[in-house]
Amino acid sequence: MGKRNHQFKVEDLSRLLVYVLGRRPYEFGLVPDRNGLVSYKELLQAIHEEPGWGYVRRSHINEVLLGKDRTLFKSEDRGISVLEKRWQLDLESPSESPPKILFAPVRRKAHGVALDKGLRATEGRHLVLCQDRDMALRIGKRRDHEPVLLEIPAKAAQREGVLFYPFGDLLLSPQIPAGFISGPPVSKEVLEARKEIDTKKEKVQEKPHGFPAGSFPLDISRDPDPYRRAKGKKRKGWKEEARKTRRRKQRGRGRGMQ
Repeated sequence: MGKRNHQFKVEDLSRLLVYVLGRRPYEFGLVPDRNGLVSYKELLQAIHEEPGWGYVRRSHINEVLLGKDRTLFKSEDRGISVLEKRWQLDLESPSESPPKILFAPVRRKAHGVALDKGLRATEGRHLVLCQDRDMALRIGKRRDHEPVLLEIPAKAAQREGVLFYPFGDLLLSPQIPAGFISGPPVSKEVLEARKEIDTKKEKVQEKPHGFPAGSFPLDISRDPDPYRRAKGKKRKGWKEEARKTRRRKQRGRGRGMQ
């Protein structure tokens, strides 16, 4: 009976993976890469948020990949995908009519930077923006248990050239200028932490006095050749000393024969 229950769990997980990866990944706040792959870390985070699925680990997914449904999936070191997809991610056709307001979750440490300098996606990725506040919080809590939600006036930003690509209920964007971002004021703790980081950076960038960058003072006392430091004539080599010794012996023999 135990084995049968275990088999049911594997089959249920297989069906869940097919739905998440192949049907509606955006429903779980997931955005596959250009090859359709979702990283195992992001996938497990999304699955754990579903009631009754908190027990799932990478080993359970591996059981599915080794079981009878293995032909439905494609697994790589970077992540996992399904062979049959019913979604489309078009990063060539931006939305012509995005929602009025979008929400962008950020970590508390990045809050002040986002307000000052805007948001920019990492290379090969896009910012994930949400129409639904709860979905934005769900995604944000995967990186910070108390994320900060920023508001983006998407229609106004789109009129000024900011691009938004629809993916289900989500919208993706390469960057959002600071002028189109609003949110709560930065907390005092975050401001103090940022000030401390800036102070440390300034100290690291300071150059040592008296010496140009890349140089170092010479310590004569550490010279491995003490004779080089001695004044007067240089030490004579052992070959020259040996020649003089032979000459003195030859002169002594010559006087003895006279």
